[in-house]
Amino acid sequence: MNYRFLEDEATADVAFEAWGEGLPEVFKAAADAVLNVMVDDPEDVRPNEQRRFALQNDRLDLLLYNFLEQLVYYKDAQRFLGNISRVEVMPDNGAWRLSAVAEGEKLDQERHHLRVDVKAITLHEFTLTRKSGQWRAHVILDI
Repeated sequence: MNYRFLEDEATADVAFEAWGEGLPEVFKAAADAVLNVMVDDPEDVRPNEQRRFALQNDRLDLLLYNFLEQLVYYKDAQRFLGNISRVEVMPDNGAWRLSAVAEGEKLDQERHHLRVDVKAITLHEFTLTRKSGQWRAHVILDI
């Protein structure tokens, strides 16, 4: 688990920090944290369906933001909970490109013990930095 929840940082929201050696690792760790905010045990989400998606942004931090927002969109619009099984992040002509696969299933309130409803990823104090050879993301979720 390459993330930790930050207590007492966001009064009515949830804050976390995620990290990884490379961009795919920090993106996946942040996605894992978002799913873990939504459900008690992300392992309860079975890999019955896939969602493949691609995103692009001029800014790497906003690409992570868009990526996490996509997971909230799937939960809201399609009632789909998914674990990220593959994520690739690469430079693309001065911008950044991402392709990812989420494996999961439709929300089942009988099996998925829900914690809170994540409404959005906030830009408040949202950061993605590289320090001492490691990528770190700081994220606050609106719940």
